[in-house]
Amino acid sequence: MKLYAHPFSSYSQKVLIALYANATPFEYRSLEEPSANAELAALWPLKRFPVLVDQGRTILEATTIIEYLQIHHRGAVRLIPEGDAGVEVRMLDRVFDNYVMTPMQKIVLDRLRPEPDRDPYGVTEARGVLDRIYGWLDERLTSRTWIAGDTFTLADCAAAPSLFYADWAHPIPPTCTHLRAYRVRLLAHPSVARAVDEARPYRRYFPLGAPDRD
Repeated sequence: MKLYAHPFSSYSQKVLIALYANATPFEYRSLEEPSANAELAALWPLKRFPVLVDQGRTILEATTIIEYLQIHHRGAVRLIPEGDAGVEVRMLDRVFDNYVMTPMQKIVLDRLRPEPDRDPYGVTEARGVLDRIYGWLDERLTSRTWIAGDTFTLADCAAAPSLFYADWAHPIPPTCTHLRAYRVRLLAHPSVARAVDEARPYRRYFPLGAPDRD
């Protein structure tokens, strides 16, 4: 089983965290390597990542990859529970991808544009989305260790890279004490800590300038 991914990529980290949480064996095809990039282009013309290849199947998109892993390479940690608990986990996974990761990426990627082509209105709008979702998440975390309850799930795999980079792009305010504490817990989780450590050599890639923390 091969994973095409980059250590500094938020969506790559999401899958890596799931793999590390269950100690799932895989071949890591880092996209720092030109040969891995060529292989990815042959597999998927859009060259978006992560991409998983297993037993002749090519699986796209981080959430789908984690779903696939649970079906075909199930480990001790059940990242997507059954029943209503699973519905909540999937809902929160989409919340992090759509309302934390997406506005964070809007802020970050705007900096890569030539200055005349930047979108200050869109960036302001993205910051507003983050402010509102930070408050919503903080309230949900009032009495929870992990975002969906007492166990680490797919939703936490999504939350870790989302909040890691979002806090760099648009800091979580001090008033969101539960959310800030949750981010600390995420970074202390062994599978998250491993993914963050593997990405350290590439912090120079962060367009806004990586802060001297985390």
